[in-house]
Amino acid sequence: MFGLIALLAGLLPNVHTTAAQRIAEIHTHWYVHVSRILMALSGVFMLFGFNWARCLLVVWMAFHLVIGALHSPFQLLMHTLLFAVVLYFLFRPQASAYFRSTSAEPQKGN
Repeated sequence: MFGLIALLAGLLPNVHTTAAQRIAEIHTHWYVHVSRILMALSGVFMLFGFNWARCLLVVWMAFHLVIGALHSPFQLLMHTLLFAVVLYFLFRPQASAYFRSTSAEPQKGN
């Protein structure tokens, strides 16, 4: 949900910007929007139990951890703590069972 809200907030026009400024901003910061789309996709598909979405979230969080390291030591610490919490909840036995139970398995013939 947060990814969708962040994506919409980034794409919706600001009151004091022109359309040309918005287009230029999207062209220069396209990777931010791609990152938000990946975050939203992983969240939505994790709700349906897709294991690849869990892996996508881990990769996205690792990328975000590197970005946080480029900003400040405090942001690196906060992103590291958040990453550890996300990893804990994503790879607990109950979570693994959830992702295993909803995986696409071939149907057995009658």
